[in-house]
Amino acid sequence: MAVFTSVSEDDARLLLQRYDLGDLVTLRGITAGIENTNYFLDTTRGAYVLTLFEVLTAQQLPFYIELMHHLAAQGVPVPQPQTLRDGTRLTSLNGKPTAIVTRLKGGYEPEPGPAHCALAGATLAQAHLAAQDFSLQQPNLRGLPWWQATAPKLLPFLDEAQATLLDSSLQEQNDFAADGRLAALPAGPAHCDLFRDNVLFDGTFDSPRMGGFIDFYFAGCDTWLFDVAVSVNDWCIQRQTGAFTRQRLQAWLQAYHDVRPFTPAEQAAWPIVLRAAALRFWISRLYDFHLPRPAQTLKPHDPRHFERILRLRSTQTAPALPQAKA
Repeated sequence: MAVFTSVSEDDARLLLQRYDLGDLVTLRGITAGIENTNYFLDTTRGAYVLTLFEVLTAQQLPFYIELMHHLAAQGVPVPQPQTLRDGTRLTSLNGKPTAIVTRLKGGYEPEPGPAHCALAGATLAQAHLAAQDFSLQQPNLRGLPWWQATAPKLLPFLDEAQATLLDSSLQEQNDFAADGRLAALPAGPAHCDLFRDNVLFDGTFDSPRMGGFIDFYFAGCDTWLFDVAVSVNDWCIQRQTGAFTRQRLQAWLQAYHDVRPFTPAEQAAWPIVLRAAALRFWISRLYDFHLPRPAQTLKPHDPRHFERILRLRSTQTAPALPQAKA
């Protein structure tokens, strides 16, 4: 479960005195999640989510909190961090950094259709454009430097074929960064973890409405194409094989392209960035599986899922990105 630090109703009432959000009505722990303690917090003025950060420090959090605030202020559907009476958006509770954000409507769709994919693609493009003038900078902390540092720790757990795949894939990404192709891609603040369960939908399956994007705590500055690749490697695949479902993929990419057209550099880099996105999550899942944190209580994801996806992206021709109309 994702309630690692207990919060009582009295704790919540004292916390609310630091805000202008009304009085406590109900407080209920949320079992979903991996790293943070989360509660549904209902007050006389609205519905919120209370988060106590178990891993990230108060010094690390402003980028994520202020990015959400920036996006929400520009109309992007994300949780809105609430401002305390002292003008800040971060506080502490029971010894942990703490924030209260608005609760979005809807739930996640485990088997999205083309309509869901189109909404997600268009909204991600809107978020990228809205974040262009965001003033804070932080790299994707699970980007290439982290892959380079982590891969050697994983080699003792891999068989020869897996080790070869890891080494060759990482070398490809090193070369891609070194020869200037990576730097040529449009970049800025990115979600970096936009899996299906981090997007909420309202409405019906056949006529969904965007509820919003959640869980920005892996966000960082990276290429926008990497953000797209991470997303479609989860949204637009057959789960058991990792192969793309063309109708969903086309809907996702076209909707994104209609809001922010892909550049020629992105067109050329698309296959290698798809592999980069698969490599990132293969490495992180291998790490969580073989080298879990001492206090980790949740069962890690099976790393073989992204190994399959990486092998497919390495052996099959990637579907082309939409191109600008002549």
